[in-house]
Amino acid sequence: MSPLTITTRDTATGPVLEITGDLDHDTAPELRKAVDGLTVGAGQRLVLDLRGLSFCDSSGISALLSARSRAIAQGGGIALAAVPANTARILGVVGLDQVFAIYPDATAATAR
Repeated sequence: MSPLTITTRDTATGPVLEITGDLDHDTAPELRKAVDGLTVGAGQRLVLDLRGLSFCDSSGISALLSARSRAIAQGGGIALAAVPANTARILGVVGLDQVFAIYPDATAATAR
């Protein structure tokens, strides 16, 4: 089990959360708390950079959906960047690859 680390940085297009480690039942509340503390302005995009994500279970997927709801409620959008293959497969199986904008990396996700 890898501990979850969330690093936040601001960009011109909105906040970027770099998520490293396991996103599971025990750690999903940490992502929810991090997102709850953010402001995503109208027209901005919350980017979740998943390049360091080593594991994601259904609780993690639920936390990603919660982040999406929060960003949209604030008038913004959301994108996932550098989604690991195992997580991308799960998103595809449940159809969430059609719900989230997915980019190869955070640079592409924050480009205007």
